[in-house]
Amino acid sequence: MTNEPSRENRPRPKTSERCPSGVEGLDVVLCGGLPRSCVYLIQGDPGSGKTTLALQFLFEGMRRGESTFYVTLSETRGELLRVAESHGWSLDGIPLLELSAIEELLRPETQTTVFRPSEMELNQVTKLLIDEAAKTRPARVVFDSLSEFRLLAEKALRYRRQLLNLKQHFAQYGSTVLLLDDKMSRSGPETDPHVLSLSHGVIEMEQLSPDYGVARRRLRVLKLRGVKFREGYHDYTIETGGLRVFPRLVAAEHHNEFESQPVPSGLPELDALLGGGLDRGTTALILGTAGTGKSTLALQYASQMASQGEPGVIFAFDETREVMLTRAAGLGLDLKRHIESGSTVIQQVDPAELSPGEFAARIRQKVDNGCRLVVIDSINGYLNAMPGERYLNNQLHELTSYLNQKGALTILILAQHGLVAAAESPADLSYLSDAVIYLRYFEAAGSVKQSVAVIKKRTGHHEKTIREFRLEPGRGIRVGEPLTEFHGVLTGAPIFHGAAGAIMGPPNDRE
Repeated sequence: MTNEPSRENRPRPKTSERCPSGVEGLDVVLCGGLPRSCVYLIQGDPGSGKTTLALQFLFEGMRRGESTFYVTLSETRGELLRVAESHGWSLDGIPLLELSAIEELLRPETQTTVFRPSEMELNQVTKLLIDEAAKTRPARVVFDSLSEFRLLAEKALRYRRQLLNLKQHFAQYGSTVLLLDDKMSRSGPETDPHVLSLSHGVIEMEQLSPDYGVARRRLRVLKLRGVKFREGYHDYTIETGGLRVFPRLVAAEHHNEFESQPVPSGLPELDALLGGGLDRGTTALILGTAGTGKSTLALQYASQMASQGEPGVIFAFDETREVMLTRAAGLGLDLKRHIESGSTVIQQVDPAELSPGEFAARIRQKVDNGCRLVVIDSINGYLNAMPGERYLNNQLHELTSYLNQKGALTILILAQHGLVAAAESPADLSYLSDAVIYLRYFEAAGSVKQSVAVIKKRTGHHEKTIREFRLEPGRGIRVGEPLTEFHGVLTGAPIFHGAAGAIMGPPNDRE
């Protein structure tokens, strides 16, 4: 006779201390995954994707050769199959215990009249779960959902005792357990206190319904005992293939060594105004009313950098890609050639279809792939595309800080209200910007002219002058000499006190 333990009592071979979730981005939030052999509560609104997350968790276990077990009290096998098929998955290989099997056990002829039916039902359900789990000693378990289990218990004390019983048995097998539960009533506590105290960690999933646009989803880790995790809310989407989490951007975690130097615009007069050009690793704000040439100035930079082999990306909130290309071609900017070569990318952003987290993830992907210029056209569209979001300015601050530390040049375009007379801006972003370029209409000699001035530049010297700014078909942007013969240009109604010819002559072709 040997003293070798039986297969049932043999300890599970040690694996990694963390249990990868199988959800893109979630392990970043969890700083590596869930600690193994623990119980976790996944709590969320209906439709927030709890079941999808749970299935991804089990599929990741199967991919790693781990045994799995799914207990469903709230959904039938057919419903789970439809969820899996919608993502292109198969449930083959996942042991599934569903409500019908439990109902078979709880038929009237199998019950006794000595105890209350609810008490016997809960005990039998617990015993069935333990017996089934003992057959496979699963490494990953999903219990869906606690709502039905809570109804069977009726009393809080019985409910807590049975949860403790399940927790202890699964701990013997070294199982990592996900307990799915609906979010508690808004009028009461948001988290079940009984499950909260028993769980090693709690992940809360939310589905928000804005007044316009698609639903927004976000999650946060309420607790995770003994290990570090990323606090706060993190946006996520449910796509074909499962959940995709966009971890909250922390700019301090990203830094590249780069040489801070001016980036020429390709226009000598504008470069003189900017003290050589906009600098790498900085954020520039182009401010002005509609039609003053803000987007065109950004396209000039994109075209010039692309011609020097430096890729850029333009996020267009306000106009379509085709309109932007047509306008660039009309001004003589060969942007289409740079797009075809892959040096410049225009991404049209549909309003109300994007969360701040997903938008930041798109930008990060481009920068990680070598993008050196990021244009957001415009901040007005960015704010309008996410009307229900709070703290957008804070998120934009974190995003621009990240881009600056990566050595990219960031151009933000902000349209002021009004047409000729500039009114208040919809957002104050001057504190985010290292340089502010101000475009303005002014009246002179019976015509509407445009001017450009650099209000500030943190990273070096710049001209304090105001120059005429003109968009000419086929010739693009023209920047004139300083308007020294005018006084009050930025008021819109300047006073002329010089000689004739103080401004550029008429263009060859009028717009």
